[in-house]
Amino acid sequence: MEPDVTNQTLNRWRLILGAESEQALCGGQDEAASEKFVYAEMDEALGYLYDREYSEEQGYRREGGQGPSQLTVPEWLHKIRKLFPKTTVETLEKQALDRYGLTELLTDRKLLESLEPNMHLLKQIMTFKSRMKKDVLHSAKAIVRTVVEELRRKLEMGVRSSILGKRSRHAATPVRSLRNLNVKRTIRHNLRHYDRERRRFVIDRLFFDGRVQSFNKWDVVIAVDESGSMLDSVIYSAVMASIFHRLSALRTHLIIFDTQVVDLTDRLEDPVDLLMSVQLGGGTHIAKALRYGERLVDNPGRTIFVLVSDLEEGYQLRYMYQACKDIIDSGARLLVLTALDYSGEAVYNRAAAQTLTDMGAHVAAITPDALADWIGEVIR
Repeated sequence: MEPDVTNQTLNRWRLILGAESEQALCGGQDEAASEKFVYAEMDEALGYLYDREYSEEQGYRREGGQGPSQLTVPEWLHKIRKLFPKTTVETLEKQALDRYGLTELLTDRKLLESLEPNMHLLKQIMTFKSRMKKDVLHSAKAIVRTVVEELRRKLEMGVRSSILGKRSRHAATPVRSLRNLNVKRTIRHNLRHYDRERRRFVIDRLFFDGRVQSFNKWDVVIAVDESGSMLDSVIYSAVMASIFHRLSALRTHLIIFDTQVVDLTDRLEDPVDLLMSVQLGGGTHIAKALRYGERLVDNPGRTIFVLVSDLEEGYQLRYMYQACKDIIDSGARLLVLTALDYSGEAVYNRAAAQTLTDMGAHVAAITPDALADWIGEVIR
């Protein structure tokens, strides 16, 4: 039976404030009032997580007592999925990992496989993968692949349109590929060849759409700071570099760096393998990464150099500034991304960003699709 309005309000406050509030909320009512608390299961599930806020000095102890037995992590996961909508479950899982350190979710293979694959879980796997055993790491990699492939599918069509341009239905093209096939025009032209007896078209000519503009290859060099604060940008950079790698208009290089530089260009076919090789944290040597990237530039006039970093250089800034100046003076376009993600939040060295802007670099925190639009404008 549903509680009346007054009791329902008390129930909700009791759920928010916790067990310690029960006596105060019941006030002068009889003991039966406390038995009308109808959200006991929700309270138990939320208490399992949020009671961790209280220390023993504040009167909270997880052991002992005469209450029901404590939940285990698997039982807790099962319970929250039964009681709460998906968005709430994702929030609870996120806080369990971020705020309360329930790393058992990532170190137990069965528990890990029971979690919903999403961007947040991907970031947690990248953070804790060095602690995972081999069998757990195998399951983690499958989750990473699920999330990355979904992310790539969402981004790829927009990236292709931004960089390669829209297809023209009026321009002929010698390039015959399935993605350029003009289905409607091909059917319309071949209608007269329809074989009624066999009920099929006899195709004597295929029509292909041309592109608005043809391209000679441009070089794109992406240098990504793998410090822990850049995790979202590392993920999006890897996915975007993988998409760029598949485009005929671009020749893409990807390097990641802390105090050392690692060239991951040969792994662009598989962004999952690429991400699982990233080791977050450590120092930062931006100038060293820029100098390495310079060596990859064959034709500066047709090169876009993308530096993804918070610009917190661990060495003398003048070396970073000089490397940036040399890249710009060579004729290459330098784009400095203080963040590459959809959060819109960027914490970076603003003084360094202003210096690079004054030098002629483009400095911004942008979304992946905005990056594709920017590169498309440059190469057109």
